[in-house]
Amino acid sequence: MKIAVPVKDENLMFFPNAGHTPKFAVFTMNGTGMFRSFELNEIKNNPRTDIDHDEPEEDHECHHDHDDAEHIEQHNKMGRVLTDCDYVVVKKACKNTAKSFTSQGIKLVKYNGDSFETKSILKELSSKFA
Repeated sequence: MKIAVPVKDENLMFFPNAGHTPKFAVFTMNGTGMFRSFELNEIKNNPRTDIDHDEPEEDHECHHDHDDAEHIEQHNKMGRVLTDCDYVVVKKACKNTAKSFTSQGIKLVKYNGDSFETKSILKELSSKFA
């Protein structure tokens, strides 16, 4: 089972807004029950080209029509780059981001905690991955 986590960079610090993340860390979950572990497979760049990945998350403002076909296609690129994943962890995701994943069969798992450490987040959410 593969799980994508939005991250800022190769340091694997969680990025709360899945649609605007610079990268996705893709993990494989091994084991069952309390013996689950997570192994990093790869880090994929967010393929969206309509956002500034260097803009701080808290400063982000959208300047587009959310129903614009070109904008929706930018979101859809994310779903296609993660088609081999079963789940994606999100804290924030707009309707277009959510649809880009679910249309590819990727389930969203909401994270409401305060940690930015990816491995800690995965362990905390492990029971939500079937």
